[in-house]
Amino acid sequence: MYLEWAAALAGLINVYLLTRQTILAWPAGLLSVFLYIFIFYHHRLYSDVILHSVYVVLNLYGWYRWSRPDHQGNPLPVTRFSLGQNALLSLVILFSSLAWGLFMKKNTHADFAYPNAFILVASLTAQYLMTLKKLENWVWWILVDITAIVIYSQKKLLVTAVLYSLYLFLCILGFRAWYRSNKLTTLN
Repeated sequence: MYLEWAAALAGLINVYLLTRQTILAWPAGLLSVFLYIFIFYHHRLYSDVILHSVYVVLNLYGWYRWSRPDHQGNPLPVTRFSLGQNALLSLVILFSSLAWGLFMKKNTHADFAYPNAFILVASLTAQYLMTLKKLENWVWWILVDITAIVIYSQKKLLVTAVLYSLYLFLCILGFRAWYRSNKLTTLN
């Protein structure tokens, strides 16, 4: 239980700092994902174990990427995908989630194989988009959070379900803040 609280607090700090586009978000994220690897393994949410293992690498990459200004010394700006790129990305996430869910259902005793597969695929996508400062990352996080709240509530991971409810709120704030940042960047 204490481990879950520590992971949740580090995760909350991570997402809050990400909404503020602060580089210190990445070390807080690393602490959270390391702790959640152990928690999810214990609860047989194997797609989440894999997801959080990959998060370690993505957090390190995000930390590196955000720490490198462009050749003029400007920080990485918030950018957006085109409508076509978003449609293609949505299809890739859908089909990848179905394929991973089927694999997990047939080859493991994982609970919630398909929704947990969606969490895995959409989260990896959103985290990668976060490292690039793509506005759309927040939309995918919102969808992940809604799915996760349901699963974690049913698995009696109540601290984590509340955490994802707070993430949902922060993601909405993050989307709004990054949207404004993107508008300012495109106006200049």
